[in-house]
Amino acid sequence: MTAPGPPRGARGVPAWTGAAGELAATMTGFARTLRAAGVAADHERTQNLLRALRHLDVAEPRQVYWAGRLTLCSGPDDLPRYDRCFAAYFGGLRARAERPAVTTVTRRLAADGAGADDGARGEGEAVPGVASRAEVLRHRDVARLTDAERAEVHAMLSMLRAGRARRRSRRFEGSHRGVLDRRRTIRDALRKGEIARLRHRRHTTRPRPVVLFVDVSGSMAPYAETLLRFAHALVRSEPRATEVYSVGTRLTPITAELRHRDPGTALAEVSRAVPDWSGGTRLGEELREYLSRRSARGAIAVIASDGWERGDPALLGAQVARLSRQAYRVIWVNPHKGYEDYRPLTGGMRAVLPYLDDLVAGHSLAAFEELSERLADA
Repeated sequence: MTAPGPPRGARGVPAWTGAAGELAATMTGFARTLRAAGVAADHERTQNLLRALRHLDVAEPRQVYWAGRLTLCSGPDDLPRYDRCFAAYFGGLRARAERPAVTTVTRRLAADGAGADDGARGEGEAVPGVASRAEVLRHRDVARLTDAERAEVHAMLSMLRAGRARRRSRRFEGSHRGVLDRRRTIRDALRKGEIARLRHRRHTTRPRPVVLFVDVSGSMAPYAETLLRFAHALVRSEPRATEVYSVGTRLTPITAELRHRDPGTALAEVSRAVPDWSGGTRLGEELREYLSRRSARGAIAVIASDGWERGDPALLGAQVARLSRQAYRVIWVNPHKGYEDYRPLTGGMRAVLPYLDDLVAGHSLAAFEELSERLADA
């Protein structure tokens, strides 16, 4: 029987990755793509792949394919995902995917990466340089992308499998180790007439809740859709442990709308539910409204806004201080934080800065991947 190889038409790592640094950057980007698709391609597995590639011809697709498959995959469930990502990342092929988003991003990567020779290429023929294009798109500001490029980024974002840190719950479960479970031990003894075995128990765990506030005001218009697609990925990953609200001039719960499986349908539902698109921002009043009705105790509170507050900045600072006393962590996502020369000089940002655990960027796919990892490690 012939051993399977890389997807038809897929190429190896492009020739320009001959330098060690460029090779590492390319394969690290491929590992990130695999993690977004649900493959546990962690740092250790990526280093194993890089060590293996030092002894192989990286221009030969079969060698690259098998090196990645043997080092980055942890089980049979990873193999179909690995094949799809390998085809999309290195070959620009039309991947056979279960989810339409994978097909979309692969098709568009192929179409845009081919350049002026599109008409001469066959549909199944590989497109050089797709890996570098995908990596460039990951780091570009979504506000500066074309409609086609933004659609590609949104398609890749829809493949994000957002992990979540877990916390100990009050419930117990049976265990071979842990605290002695006196009740179960005594019941067993009464049933059997003797103490045949000591029973133990331990606390169960559950995902830590996340409360996400997405600013949909006019100043955040270039980023609002991408932020909502990230929110959709969070809700899809942990529907019972995620709450999402839009904030502008009104506080609007949109968790139910984001539970739809298809991101396009979910965003259409959100657009109908949110009455204050591209208006002003009264975040202080809306946080006060939330805290008067709900509690963020033990949750990770994520506020996605540029900090242009039309209300009283002092009120905003007071409400974020109140939120910080309830929440496990408070993370502020500011799209402008992605620029090296950014300084939090607006009144809203200066008011809240003392009460934040993290101030992170929110302008690119890579920034959202880092935010997802932060939520998984909190």
